[in-house]
Amino acid sequence: MLKWIPSELHTHTLHSDGKQTLEELAQSAADLGLECIAMTDHNTQSALVDQERVQQQFGVPIISGMEWTTFYGHMLTLGVDRFIDWRVLGPDDIHEGIRQVHEQGGIAGLAHPFRIGSPICTGCFWEYTIQDWHEVDYIEVWSTLMPSIKRDSQRAFAMWTDLLNQGYRITAVSGRDWHVSKPDDALPAVTYLGIHGEAEEQESLVNRAVEAIRLGSVSVTMGPLLTMSAQINDSDKRYGIGECVELAVEDSLSVTVQLDVETRAAHYNLEPQNLRLLLTSGQGVCSETYIPAQSGEYTLSLQDPAGKGWVRAELYGYMEDCVTMIAFTNPMYIT
Repeated sequence: MLKWIPSELHTHTLHSDGKQTLEELAQSAADLGLECIAMTDHNTQSALVDQERVQQQFGVPIISGMEWTTFYGHMLTLGVDRFIDWRVLGPDDIHEGIRQVHEQGGIAGLAHPFRIGSPICTGCFWEYTIQDWHEVDYIEVWSTLMPSIKRDSQRAFAMWTDLLNQGYRITAVSGRDWHVSKPDDALPAVTYLGIHGEAEEQESLVNRAVEAIRLGSVSVTMGPLLTMSAQINDSDKRYGIGECVELAVEDSLSVTVQLDVETRAAHYNLEPQNLRLLLTSGQGVCSETYIPAQSGEYTLSLQDPAGKGWVRAELYGYMEDCVTMIAFTNPMYIT
């Protein structure tokens, strides 16, 4: 059974340039209905000294991580407990850093790759040379508050789509880059992680959360949860987000998209309206329909699915006084 965990994967505390303690961060996360956070201070993991106590106190599992903050880019590392020294790596050496992250069983991702860089935000713009995108686990395609309307996030989303079209299987996530909580904050996005089975212990949930990102079992949203599954012909087997669907030329593929507007409903406002639901693929938009802003399932058939390469769901509508992309899933891959 797949359970979707609302998570925040990019946070900071007083141990770097944040304005909150780990306790305050965990309390704010619980207040927002988040069930998992990643601790990613700049170039330090010192806040994690209180990890176990804070997890137990607030009931919010914490993924150990760090944001490599360098002159050439910021890289998020998750699922690592031992410090990896970023200072010895030049602009052409990022794969050595990724290798050391993977050696610990962790994952590495690009943080806000198109954020304005120096001198406004030193190193925030990604300039490292990526020689093999297969080694990159994920990209933060939506960054900061109300990310879907931000130009840098739109550029990151387009880059991710281009990499999918080139055949790379890279997970897309959101990251609030959470430094402080204010009562008048704009709306943050949420990354839902699909984990299998019931995680009875927080450590087990954290490990499964990291694995969900590695496998691409991820959906990103400004509010409602958007998920999808697929079925070949009339078979009983269902494929989920991040999985690979093997098709013969004569096979048909039906995709069922699920919209859940009830989970975390107290933390966003989605007005009654008709929402635009798309299925997009390596060949562009392959299906489009309009659905009410309420929970439901919608099954769409794909024509000539074998040549699509990948397929994801996208949701558009009116939210926070603008028409924008509200949610998207990571793809299922078609071979």
